[in-house]
Amino acid sequence: MSDTLPDRLSTNPSSPFYDEAVLKRGVGIRFNGAEKTNVDEYSVSEGWIRVVAGAAKDRHGNPMTMKLKGKVEPYFRGPEEA
Repeated sequence: MSDTLPDRLSTNPSSPFYDEAVLKRGVGIRFNGAEKTNVDEYSVSEGWIRVVAGAAKDRHGNPMTMKLKGKVEPYFRGPEEA
């Protein structure tokens, strides 16, 4: 695996932007300079993140999310395992 992160990544397995190999390595997100731990999906080129909005659920039982716009900086939390 390379040391570059995808432009768009989601933690939802039903999303086309879900990548289990990248998520297993551990991805951190800095949004407008602040560390975010509740990010559900991000897009670097479009400049937005989706964050989980509390314990609220939609009618399908999925967590409700909010889209926030700003500077997105993804990074790997740890070194790549052999």
